[in-house]
Amino acid sequence: MSPRRDVSEERKSQILDAAEAVFMQKGFENARMEDIAQGAGLSKGTLYLYYNSKDELIVAILDRIFERDFTEMENLDVTGMTAVAAIWQFVAFATAETSAMLHLLPIAYEYLSLAFRNETVQAALKQYFNQYLDILLPLIQHGINTGEFRQVDAKEIAIAIGAIFEGTIILWVYDKSLVDPIQNTRTSLELLLEGILSKS
Repeated sequence: MSPRRDVSEERKSQILDAAEAVFMQKGFENARMEDIAQGAGLSKGTLYLYYNSKDELIVAILDRIFERDFTEMENLDVTGMTAVAAIWQFVAFATAETSAMLHLLPIAYEYLSLAFRNETVQAALKQYFNQYLDILLPLIQHGINTGEFRQVDAKEIAIAIGAIFEGTIILWVYDKSLVDPIQNTRTSLELLLEGILSKS
């Protein structure tokens, strides 16, 4: 007998797809739960069985975006690699994911603007940032411990790497003809890593 399909998860995915489309079209403030229900082909009452508010929908969308990425990043096999090679493996994965997610940037920056005034979104983004640090920090610290890197502050370097990713994407939003988010990110990271390599 074949396993029963999880209709609830399928329905949630259907709702989140509709919410993404509505948020991209109307923005978070102007979007209504009715619009999302209509986009998902559901009644408003059925929508509320799954999500009670736009805040819940935003957090669910963020979870869906980041959950798979973090799972795959945590499973990256860097055994036997130098710290630089391991970091570049992390960067290669992260830049590939960034490239695949560029079409979602209008939503992503809607979330960032909300983070200044919405504690739910702020808490979610803080959690994701700390997960990112949990993956990257040991790679940097390994390089410090083995003498591959100078005696630098591992957390400061991890934050700088994150700033390069986020900042380059913002510049790409400003001027797509000038900034290549993938190439410019890689160039900036090369300069950063070159600066922390041990010279001995």
